[in-house]
Amino acid sequence: MSTPVANTDTGSEPTPKASRAGRNLPAAIAVGCALGFGLIAILLFAPYVWIGVVAIAMVVATLEVGARLREGGYVIPMVPLLVGGQATIWLTWPFGAAGALGGFGGTVLVCLIWRLLAHGLKTAPTNYLRDVSVTVFLTAWIPLFGAFGVLLIYPEDGWARVFCMLLAVVFSDVGGYAAGVLFGKHPMVPAISPKKSWEGFVGSLIGGVTAAVLAVTFLLEQPAWVGIPLGIFLVITGTLGDLVESQVKRDLGIKDMGTMLPGHGGLMDRIDSILPSAAATWIVLAVLA
Repeated sequence: MSTPVANTDTGSEPTPKASRAGRNLPAAIAVGCALGFGLIAILLFAPYVWIGVVAIAMVVATLEVGARLREGGYVIPMVPLLVGGQATIWLTWPFGAAGALGGFGGTVLVCLIWRLLAHGLKTAPTNYLRDVSVTVFLTAWIPLFGAFGVLLIYPEDGWARVFCMLLAVVFSDVGGYAAGVLFGKHPMVPAISPKKSWEGFVGSLIGGVTAAVLAVTFLLEQPAWVGIPLGIFLVITGTLGDLVESQVKRDLGIKDMGTMLPGHGGLMDRIDSILPSAAATWIVLAVLA
């Protein structure tokens, strides 16, 4: 844990020193614990509230990323993207995966038309292909992946399925952080994320697979071996999700997507690994459990 380092100027306040992994560790731990306890309470006592939590999170994340993209010069049709994103989430309630697919397809279609006609019928749009490509990517990256997280809650043991995902992702993150700080010497992808190391990835595998095996065994009451592919997939998708966001931020020339969560940045900076992991969890458990 880092300790405050006082400024040598008279009358100045101590400034928190970032950890080796680039985080304000005390703030990150406090925010992470608060979010964790809140989600545990929801999943145990009111599991269907999870749908609303995901829906709100998708709005916030879309606004964060959309704002950064607009600052970078992209023209994003935010109204249909936000409305369609909510449709993608909530249509899973009556229609399951088909509802998510329909919501996604409808959102993409409306966004394509919206951007085409943004300046009226007599003016041809500029950078149309660039903007709609980014919009389709954003639609899949946030609300569609979020819909898979919602799909996990509908089975009778849905609360346990969500727990399996969250526990594996959290312990993968913790294992990777600890191993990276203590032993990290060999950069994994220095051109994208200089702080990620192969030692940290091994720590992620140990933490994520162990958590997945225990969660599958004691929460889902499934054979322990089911947790092995689940844990491996979640570590891979979580790591890649983090790298994807890192590359997006590198392209945009920014450090964080937002400032909502002290020690983490924006909400998207916290859920970048959870979103693709939700899709991976749904696929693995649909096949094996």
